[in-house]
Formats: sequence, C-alpha cells, structure tokens
Amino acid sequence: MRWIFSEKWLWIIILALAAISVGPLLIIWVILYLPDELKVVATILIVIGWGVAGGYKDWLKDKRREEEKRGPPPET
Repeated sequence: MRWIFSEKWLWIIILALAAISVGPLLIIWVILYLPDELKVVATILIVIGWGVAGGYKDWLKDKRREEEKRGPPPET
C-alpha cells in the first residue's frame, strides 16, 4: 500500500481534482467581494470567455470532421 502513495501520478490527479473543485469557488468568492461595477464586468467577461471557448471547441470539431471526410493526403 505504501507504493501507491509514492506514485507521482496519484498526487498529480489529486492536485488536479482539488484545483478543479476549489478553483471555481475561489473565483466566485473573489467576484462576490468586488464592487458592484466590477462584478458586472467580471460576469460579462466570464460569459464572453465561455462563449469563445465553446466556439473554438466547435470550430476544432468541425475542422477535424472535414479532414476526416477528405481522407489522408496523397503521398508523393
């Protein structure tokens, strides 16, 4: 059992899960302590960033789908 705790991948996974869990909570906590005007700006920036990330993901999926339709490039 001791060898499990000495594996670096276990600790990477634990730290990644902690960051995924605690990160958004810290961001919301910081936003709640901002003045009213900055709360609105931060919320708008989050929504815009979320939209850009979603659009980029969709663009990558479409690009990959188009490449699969064309097939492999001809060899010379």
